[in-house]
Amino acid sequence: MTRIRHQLRIAGVVQGVGYRPFVYALARALGLAGAVRNTADGVVIEVEGDAVKVEQFRRRLTAEAPPATRVTSVTGRSIPVRGGTDFEIEDSQGGSGRTLISADMGICRECAAELVDPTNRRFRHPLITCTNCGPRFTVVNSAPYDRPATSLASFPMCHQCAAEYASPENRRFHAQTISCNDCGPSVRLRLGRGMTVNDDPIGMARRMLADGRTVAVKGTGGYHLACDAENEAAVRRLRERKRRGDKPLAVMVADLATATAIAEVSPAEADLLTDVRHPVVLLRRQAKPDLRIADSVAPGYPHVGILLAYTPLHLLLFGLPADPPGPRVLVMTSANLAGEPIAIEEEQLGAGIELADAWLVHDRPIVIPCDDSVVRTAAGSELPLRRSRGWAPLPIALPFEVVPALATGGDLKNTFCLAEGNYAWLSAHIGDMSEVATVRAFEKAVQHQSGLFHVEPELLVTDEHPGYHSLGWANSHAQGRAVRRVQHHHAHVAAAMAENGHLGTSPVIGFAFDGVGYGDDGALWGGEVLLATYDEYKRAAHLGYVLLPGGDAGVRNPYRMAMSHLLSAGIDWNPALPAVAASPEGERKALQRQLATGINCFLTSSMGRLFDAVSSLAGVCHRADYEAEAAMRFEALAHRFTWQETCPYRFGRSAESMPARIDCAPVIRAVAADVLAGIPPEVISARFHVAVADLVVAVAERLRRTTGIDTVALSGGVFLNVILTELCIHRLEEAAFRVLRHRLTPPSDAGLALGQIAVAGRRSPVASRGQAGSVDVAP
Repeated sequence: MTRIRHQLRIAGVVQGVGYRPFVYALARALGLAGAVRNTADGVVIEVEGDAVKVEQFRRRLTAEAPPATRVTSVTGRSIPVRGGTDFEIEDSQGGSGRTLISADMGICRECAAELVDPTNRRFRHPLITCTNCGPRFTVVNSAPYDRPATSLASFPMCHQCAAEYASPENRRFHAQTISCNDCGPSVRLRLGRGMTVNDDPIGMARRMLADGRTVAVKGTGGYHLACDAENEAAVRRLRERKRRGDKPLAVMVADLATATAIAEVSPAEADLLTDVRHPVVLLRRQAKPDLRIADSVAPGYPHVGILLAYTPLHLLLFGLPADPPGPRVLVMTSANLAGEPIAIEEEQLGAGIELADAWLVHDRPIVIPCDDSVVRTAAGSELPLRRSRGWAPLPIALPFEVVPALATGGDLKNTFCLAEGNYAWLSAHIGDMSEVATVRAFEKAVQHQSGLFHVEPELLVTDEHPGYHSLGWANSHAQGRAVRRVQHHHAHVAAAMAENGHLGTSPVIGFAFDGVGYGDDGALWGGEVLLATYDEYKRAAHLGYVLLPGGDAGVRNPYRMAMSHLLSAGIDWNPALPAVAASPEGERKALQRQLATGINCFLTSSMGRLFDAVSSLAGVCHRADYEAEAAMRFEALAHRFTWQETCPYRFGRSAESMPARIDCAPVIRAVAADVLAGIPPEVISARFHVAVADLVVAVAERLRRTTGIDTVALSGGVFLNVILTELCIHRLEEAAFRVLRHRLTPPSDAGLALGQIAVAGRRSPVASRGQAGSVDVAP
């Protein structure tokens, strides 16, 4: 037998996922000696024994790793043989290196079984976890990931937990969040006037929910507001307290069977619901549901966001079989006022308005807020709407190296991105940067992640919009560092390229369709076709400019955008058109003067605003209470129609010059004619969606003929629309295009920071930011 000893360094997501216990058990099973320990770089293993067994050990390190593990590299070297037969888990070592911290994970089946087992010592323990589940990112202060570096450091283990923690045969071997009913953390129910319920606080909360009350519930990454989703009055009251308007609310259920009683659930959607990440999944409601939720959960909207209970506290809130019945479905929405970040401290919940009747809290501190993630399915895979809990802070592998950099993203749906080497860490959802509380949360999260991953940014990257708070923050925090601005739609296209591993050595045809972004000419772009690499871009085509009257007022009132498009298309404001009828007569006259003079109007080429306009023209939505409401309601109508069989509208196009101007007027005229002819809005929606998809394919084919480029990138918030996204993907692939679409990051501004990093952060870029004409392709 040839005895050897190797030192192995494992990089990736290997801390907080049960990797060291797995290594220990594997080495013991193969009869190998040595040790394993966490370091700031990942995990270091020294393994000694028979050469054949050591090689077998090395192969199995990745092939049989725990489910949440993501090994990115295994490097090793031979070291002198020491002898011995023991294999140990050693104390962690600090340092200035980097490891990848696991995201928070939902409760596992084993812990869920123990939770309801009266013979188990963790029966009804509301914070039960093991090495396979529970919080990670939201409780860790620094790396390496060990209990002293988490918010549980102040909770000494009882002798039984300590014994389990030290036992290699136990599922909680080196589980840093280990706890039980004896050693805490614990739960209490806080009522008004300083009253606290310590005896059966969860049971009391369940009874309050059943009585129509609102309860703030402390989760993994922050507080939620909960109420009975079947109680119309309770839901309305929660909306008023949160100042939510009509924006849809997410609901939580205890199991998959309850979800299927409310909504249509495909196998892919069922997999997402039951995934260890437990996101909110946007599902289409059952036409005749077995369980009907209140209309106020998602008023007038045929979809509903559902997530399964992902913490033991949530499961106990629904109750065990022996408990008095409580609500079957709970509204579960972040505990904050609209636009502000999710609350993580009790004190945040009483600021300015009483959000809840009671607060169900636990004393395990949350280090950093992390809101629920939201996903849809499109073309057979995930389409992230919000990438947060369960995803953050998992890195995105870049196809190139970048300098240490921080990208500040945009202003709405803000996320930032830290990057160095081949890794980019997109933050959890931050929020609206116009809010002071959001800026504070942004700064805290930047500080936390910079320390956690040992990234000291040398470069700050931001958007070009002069009014963005994210740009102002970058300028005020530069402290001698370079600040690089990246054009908004170039960043969108680059984000799709980067997450798909595109090297950028050849250009793509990038469709960047969104609400608005600051353009090179000072106009508000949003219906853009770019020929782009990471270094350069050329504006190949765009929607023709129309006036956006009143800025934000035009966004909040889609009928104003509809009337602007009517005027641009040469159509009279006929009161028989719903958009015109929605405008008060006095305002109509003022709007006519405003559009004639251009006062307080902005030129825009936005596809998002075109969706708003057509939605209002069709009589679907004239006033938007939340971002993209008009487009969302308009998309939902198309689900009712067999759009494959419809006759679409047709866009016009200018001459073959570059950039080509895409004329919306023919579509506007056709929509107005259909409305006046009494064509149902669902048919108009279907025709419009097909028209936009046909436009994408036609422009892509024209550009392929003139440039030879056969790779298309789809990005921007408009591509959160599943019908449009699937139509574009299918038709482009049928036309033999390679399609780069979003699966890891949202196509909206929530993924913008990744594109900013890809454009500005690469080492030794070929050129500076491109202007029109900078990509060397034939017109």
